[in-house]
Amino acid sequence: MTRGKFITFEGIDGAGKTTHLSWFQQRLEQHLAADGRHIVMTREPGGTEMGEALREIVLHQAMHLETEALLMFAARSEHLQQVILPALARGDWVISDRFTDASFAYQGGGRRLARSKLEALEEWVQDGFQPDLTLLFDIPNEIASERRGAARAPDKFESQSTSFFERTRDEYLRRAHEAPQRFVIIDATRTIPEIQVELEKIIARL
Repeated sequence: MTRGKFITFEGIDGAGKTTHLSWFQQRLEQHLAADGRHIVMTREPGGTEMGEALREIVLHQAMHLETEALLMFAARSEHLQQVILPALARGDWVISDRFTDASFAYQGGGRRLARSKLEALEEWVQDGFQPDLTLLFDIPNEIASERRGAARAPDKFESQSTSFFERTRDEYLRRAHEAPQRFVIIDATRTIPEIQVELEKIIARL
């Protein structure tokens, strides 16, 4: 069986990407069922037992910025070796709620860690590996902020300042413009049905 595909969902907190994950999975499964392929749903930070433990630490404990980035990539290394790469080799498709673009956006753009350090970690851990498709749910921070305020109690990232999320969004868009062959930018200000129409077209192309 040919290698599966790796799809990632990205966007600042409040963009609404998580709302569409299960719908996207169900629709994609209908297309893949005839080929006997399966979908592996996962997330970052997380995805493995170690990754989920590190998720709690990263999201809720204060730490030095470089320590935070190193923990994110440590969890990502385990995620790749234990979940993502084996699934793709089996011919399964993998959908992840966030991947490396989030590290560049949050630790790099938002928290201003030097891009060169993130690029070095990316090359070391991934050795050139990238998602086949990244769906970036893009939204102005003032709208995302209203959505975040109506959600659960915020973690340490969700409670950051307006300028933090503006820098995070800018870095996401920079990454998207550097790799247009991989990214599809989704206008997340639209209604759920309108976004699903676009996602349906993307699934059909896949």
